[in-house]
Amino acid sequence: MKTNILFIGIIFLGSVFINSASAGTCEIKYTRTACPGQESISFKKCKGKASCSKIKTISEVEKCKVLAVKACKNNRTSITKSKVINAIFDGKELTSTSGSADFCTDYAKAQEQFNQCEDH
Repeated sequence: MKTNILFIGIIFLGSVFINSASAGTCEIKYTRTACPGQESISFKKCKGKASCSKIKTISEVEKCKVLAVKACKNNRTSITKSKVINAIFDGKELTSTSGSADFCTDYAKAQEQFNQCEDH
């Protein structure tokens, strides 16, 4: 009985180790270009700076790439002119499907969501 409990304990710890070993660190780097006069609002998401990073623990590099493309979304077209999104997974810089370091080059809605600042 004690052998079975020990064996089950070893299997459990092994599975915990394997699952934690497969998780990685995904850093999404944001760099925003604000519409003229909208810098304070546009940069608010980065505590007043044009650039910042957000870090998540995820299971695989492809999921990090998906997060990077999703980060390109720009709902504030009259506030943020454009974004450059870079991604790093476990310390390694990633490139988009097209081979660019800027994942927004592969963002399907970039043309309609970027460079839409209203003239003042």
